[in-house]
Amino acid sequence: MRFRGKNTFDGLKLGDFAEITRSLGQGEAPAPFSAVASGAIGAGDAAHHVAQSSWLTALVLEVIDAHLFGPGARLLEHRLDFERSWALAEPVTARVTLREKIAEPQEVVLDCICVDQAKHTLARGHARVVPPAQKSRSPAMAPSAPSHEVGARYRELIAAAKRLPPIRTAVVHPCDEASLVGALEAAAEGLIVPILVGPESKIRAAAETAGRCLDGVELVAAPHSHAAAERAAALTREGRVEALMKGALHTDELMAAALDPAMGLRTERRMSHVFAIDAPHYPKPLFITDAAINIYPDLETKRDIVQNAIDLARALMIDPPRVAILSAVETVTPKIPSTIDAAALCKMADRGQITGAVLDGPLAFDNAVSREAARAKGIVSAVAGDADILVAPDLEAANMLAKQLVYLADAGIAGLVLGARVPIMLTSRADGVLSRLASAALAQIFAHWRRRGGWHQAEMKVESH
Repeated sequence: MRFRGKNTFDGLKLGDFAEITRSLGQGEAPAPFSAVASGAIGAGDAAHHVAQSSWLTALVLEVIDAHLFGPGARLLEHRLDFERSWALAEPVTARVTLREKIAEPQEVVLDCICVDQAKHTLARGHARVVPPAQKSRSPAMAPSAPSHEVGARYRELIAAAKRLPPIRTAVVHPCDEASLVGALEAAAEGLIVPILVGPESKIRAAAETAGRCLDGVELVAAPHSHAAAERAAALTREGRVEALMKGALHTDELMAAALDPAMGLRTERRMSHVFAIDAPHYPKPLFITDAAINIYPDLETKRDIVQNAIDLARALMIDPPRVAILSAVETVTPKIPSTIDAAALCKMADRGQITGAVLDGPLAFDNAVSREAARAKGIVSAVAGDADILVAPDLEAANMLAKQLVYLADAGIAGLVLGARVPIMLTSRADGVLSRLASAALAQIFAHWRRRGGWHQAEMKVESH
């Protein structure tokens, strides 16, 4: 039995359970289990037991995350004690049962057990979870239990995006190996149909250096990076592309063309950047804004920054996203202007000037991402400790926060500029292929969401029938 419709605290009852059955086969075993499945690590080896124990733990966490609660749940504690080994080809069943409900705070205790087909116990343990505050759709970039596996959510995101048709994308000045290979890999994954814009000789030289073939790839000639940015913007104005991807040029060169009123990319909304962070120690996707475009945004600009981030989250089926407006403290203090802006943004959401999300602020960073920290300070909030989106006071704070997560917490980083007529992928020279693919997947999903008219129009169409 799956907890369909019973994933909130009030909907759960003692004895509810969920289970899945899997086998650790050689063809499907992920690292570090492939060495076990292939026989490189023998059954008597201690590493064999460690690998099997780790796989059982991952199996139990999958039941809790994907089959029990879904978006919004927070894993507080889990323990699984390994009892015996089993044959790799034999299916294993992981079962999680609700043992206890704790009314204050609203937490549940789960019994966890893994058995083989003969019902021999392989491992048993427990977990403590805070269920989501409300039922919600499963996001395209699905939350998963805290893990040290870097890039797992990006791979889930890319897999979800591959189910959609690729989008035509102008790749601006891809004259180095990293940017060109990133675009070609995104094309190979079925995320984009690239149009390479820039000096043809330099693009072909980069392809030769990378050992890549450009047969069948459209090239649009432009003499230099400034001209490439302008030509790419023109392709957007002409309706030939649905997204832009930054190549080997400075961000300000690309954004100058995007912001030029004559190019036709601007809308009534201010452009802003949203980082999609794959933080392995946070239990779900995390978005940080604005870290690249608006340096010291005023209140009106912050309204657009927040709405752009909400739109991206909803395109990924995180509905409704929880938005934490960050400051240094969690109380409104006239001496700290960002706390005043945070309070005003929350009131703007109350009045319908910001839509599609739950907002709270000001919140300090710890209160935004840690339920324990919020509880210790007596903060009662639907956002505190469970934020999907972090809105920083300014570009400096957002940029430092995102890069600290990358370099100190093993997080992955991808992102988009939104608020223009098409999404813009601002890849960095330091980005690896996976980050570039994740940015392309974000752009593809968002472009299709925009094409459908967004959540509001989609829901109106359903209601009209």
